[in-house]
Amino acid sequence: MSGGFPIDLILFAMVAAFLVLRLRSVLGRRTGFERPPAPEPRAAGFDPRGRTMDGVAEEVRPAPPKPGGARQVLPDPRTPPGQALGRIAAADRSFDPAGFLAGAEGAFRMIVGAFAAGDRQTLRALLSDATYAGFEQAITAREQAGESQLTEIRSVQELAIETADLRGNTAEVVVRFVTDQVNMTTARDGSVVTGSDAVTELTDIWTFQRDISTSDPTWKLTGTAHA
Repeated sequence: MSGGFPIDLILFAMVAAFLVLRLRSVLGRRTGFERPPAPEPRAAGFDPRGRTMDGVAEEVRPAPPKPGGARQVLPDPRTPPGQALGRIAAADRSFDPAGFLAGAEGAFRMIVGAFAAGDRQTLRALLSDATYAGFEQAITAREQAGESQLTEIRSVQELAIETADLRGNTAEVVVRFVTDQVNMTTARDGSVVTGSDAVTELTDIWTFQRDISTSDPTWKLTGTAHA
C-alpha cells in the first residue's frame, strides 16, 4: 500500500464531515421558546387543574412523552385573532403561527417538568415575574410539606391558538392545550391524598407574551387557566 492514500481514511473523513454538518443544522434551529442553558428537567409534574398552585406539595416521577403528535388549530386569518397574528408576523418577521405552536408544546412540557422538579432557574427564564412568584410559592410549599405528586403527560391531543393581540411592542398569544394526563398526590407514607392513576383529559389555557422590540426570542408564560 506504499505510495497510496488509505481509502478507509477518506471514508472516515467524509462521514465525520457529514455528521458535523447535520449537528450544525439541528443545533442552529430556533423555536422562539429558547431558554438559557440549564439542566434538563427530570419529568412532568405540574398539576394543570391548579391543585399545586394553592399550596399542595408535589414532586415528579419520570414519564416524559415525545412532542410532535398534537393536532394544531390556527384561527382563520379573517377573524380578529387571525388578524392579530398577521400584525405580529408583520412586526416580527421570525414569527410563524405553526412554528409558535410547536414551540408552545415544548414550553408546556418544559415548564411542567421544571415545576415538578423544583427547577427555579428554568422557570425564572420562562415565566413572567408575577407568574413565577406563584409557581415558586407552590414549590416551597411542596418542599416543606413533604407530599409528592405523580403527573404524567401521556399525550398532547390538541394545540389551538385561542386569541392573540399586539399592544405596542408586546405580542400576546393565548394557547389551549388538550392533554391526557395522570395526576395523583401522595403523602409521606405513600397514601393517596388526591387523584388516581386513571388517565384524564384536561384542558389548559396558557397566555404567552413577548416584547418584539428586543432580541430575546423567548415567549414568557404570563397566565394559566383551566377550561
